[in-house]
Amino acid sequence: MRQLGVLEGVVMNELWAAGGSGTVREMVDRLRTQRDLAYTTILSTMGNLVEKGYLTRTPEGRAHRYHAVMTRAGYAAQLMREAMVRGGNSDLVLLQFAEGLTVEQQDRLKRALGGSNDSA
Repeated sequence: MRQLGVLEGVVMNELWAAGGSGTVREMVDRLRTQRDLAYTTILSTMGNLVEKGYLTRTPEGRAHRYHAVMTRAGYAAQLMREAMVRGGNSDLVLLQFAEGLTVEQQDRLKRALGGSNDSA
């Protein structure tokens, strides 16, 4: 999956914040408080996101409703998997990642993997 561009990331963040779906008009209205973007800019960005596989769209009246293909957490997990592949030695990448976590984050990771929380 191709990485998100800056504006694509902004649009996806708003779409995820809106529950994972929205129209171009809804996204323009939401983004207007942050940036001055034209309707056509958002339309073209969301079209690019469809082409990249991040969104699907369904007709809704004279417009389309766009739907996120994955959650924000799913996207972050995909980025992490891709980083492990691109980083060369995936064991070393994983070790470097884990060492950078706080103790609390390491404990949560252990619990998520079904490991013990004990240091014994």
